[in-house]
Amino acid sequence: MEGIKHYLFDMDGVIVRGSTLIPGAAEFLQRLQAQQIPFLILTNNSQYTPRDLQVRLHYMGLDVPADAIFTSALATAQFLHSQRPGGRAYVIGESGLTTALHDIGYVLTDQEPEYVVLGETTTYSFSRITRAIRFIAAGARFIATNPDVMGPDEEGIVPATGAVAALISAAIGVKPYYVGKPNPLMMRTALRRLNAHSEDSVMIGDRMDTDMVAGIESGLRTILVLTGVTTREQAERFPYRPTWIRESVGHIEIEE
Repeated sequence: MEGIKHYLFDMDGVIVRGSTLIPGAAEFLQRLQAQQIPFLILTNNSQYTPRDLQVRLHYMGLDVPADAIFTSALATAQFLHSQRPGGRAYVIGESGLTTALHDIGYVLTDQEPEYVVLGETTTYSFSRITRAIRFIAAGARFIATNPDVMGPDEEGIVPATGAVAALISAAIGVKPYYVGKPNPLMMRTALRRLNAHSEDSVMIGDRMDTDMVAGIESGLRTILVLTGVTTREQAERFPYRPTWIRESVGHIEIEE
């Protein structure tokens, strides 16, 4: 762990699982804060605003500032603002995504949208998915906040944005542009927020197909933790490897 000055880490499966705090996570964050080590919590889940997540973590016993949380919804909004400022979008998602798009001046509409933006929600509607398919068929550009097909919660796995995106793609034959991890766009934006360089930063996550590949392709060292959706045996099947594998964040040694 020598030379690591900045920490980027996933939230679900790394420090929390659903509404449950993962053992050792509180102590890990306290060590970072006590040593004033800059960190950023990255999440591909676009359901919640950073303020929502800050409060959620507070009730679990973790106190972090809202600006230390960066979501795929924020990354998606920044990407759309850079591509087509003040555009129009048809959105399937929750307040984390709609708030981020409103904040950059986007109009959310079902009248000739320029983009269909798909994010996380617990109430996917077949009628809204059908409308999204028709808008894409009519020429709207297809954007998804992240490619995760599943995520962890207290009872097991739950379907995520990538699974619904696959349904839409199968119907219309158009694949979305995914903004969240493992897209290096999200990683570069995160590093800029920390004023950090990839050489002195580490990415901690529980997924090989998003967290680890995002870190590797962005030039960061990587730590796979086994508290989420990936086992040690599953990790061995991938053609790339994390720099380290740890049982949990509680087993990560932080350089003094």
